[in-house]
Amino acid sequence: MTQEMREAPASGAIQKLFGTGDENVRALEQALDVHIALRGGEIAVEGESERAVERAQAVLRGLGALCARGERIDTALVHYAVHLSETNALDQLDSLFTEVVATTFRGRPIRCKTLGQREYVKAIRKHTLTLGIGPAGTGKTYLAMAMAVSALRSKDVERIVLTRPAVEAGEKLGFLPGDLNQKVDPYLRPLYDAMFEMLGAEACQRMQERGVIEVAPLAYMRGRTLSDAFIILDEAQNTTQEQMKMFLTRMGFRSRIVVTGDPSQIDLPRGKRSGLIEAVEVLADVPDIAVQRLTHQDVVRHELVQAIVRAYDAHAIRAKEERTNGEEHDVD
Repeated sequence: MTQEMREAPASGAIQKLFGTGDENVRALEQALDVHIALRGGEIAVEGESERAVERAQAVLRGLGALCARGERIDTALVHYAVHLSETNALDQLDSLFTEVVATTFRGRPIRCKTLGQREYVKAIRKHTLTLGIGPAGTGKTYLAMAMAVSALRSKDVERIVLTRPAVEAGEKLGFLPGDLNQKVDPYLRPLYDAMFEMLGAEACQRMQERGVIEVAPLAYMRGRTLSDAFIILDEAQNTTQEQMKMFLTRMGFRSRIVVTGDPSQIDLPRGKRSGLIEAVEVLADVPDIAVQRLTHQDVVRHELVQAIVRAYDAHAIRAKEERTNGEEHDVD
């Protein structure tokens, strides 16, 4: 069947909508098994499935409205819009581009790019402690950093504390040159990168000198009480159970904590259980604590990253089923 969009975007917006070499339209065609063409200023959508044609039209209208507002459309956004159309949530796409979480030091607005990210940000705003769980590329650390900067600018907190475990803080680090700070710097680099984008390198350096921003390995947190602070623990899947308990009990008054991690990327020695996994189990029903899970649908890096995450998830499920079946055979 064929349907035409009578309210097609203006010619300039159509070019942005279709993308370089029509890459956006090609992605939509492949995702929904339809054919899209421009005929006399109107967009025609053809396909064997009426539902697929209707979804494609809805996606084009939604993306066209964003184009008219000057938003950039790419294939990742196309795929996410297709996902929203499947779950009847496409009407929420526009709201993602109207809510600004924070701004970079150059004035660029930082927005959530998925509904999952938006729920994550809402959880951070509402709760004293938020556990952000999800695969690489879902913006866990970046959005937590944006929220920390926003809280600092609005004077809700007096400082930002960023920390993460140095998994190899034993003998391997001992062979690296330099003092302890230089040894652990590679582990903290992702936090610095996000911080520099939000505040600028020079401003960050000044704030670190004044103690407004502190970036330190997790071991430095022992014995301290952190008040009036926005605290981010990154890569928390690599904390031990003892480290996680130690960290969570550092919280002082008027502080907020965000713990981020990916349980599929645990680098702890064999036999060591992740403190993040235990914390999710132990704290699930504690008031003022949120556990926010992000999925491959929230990955905002290259679309291939989504495919990689899905492939690894499927492999993990198959491996678990095989182990379960093997154990059942052993019992028999």
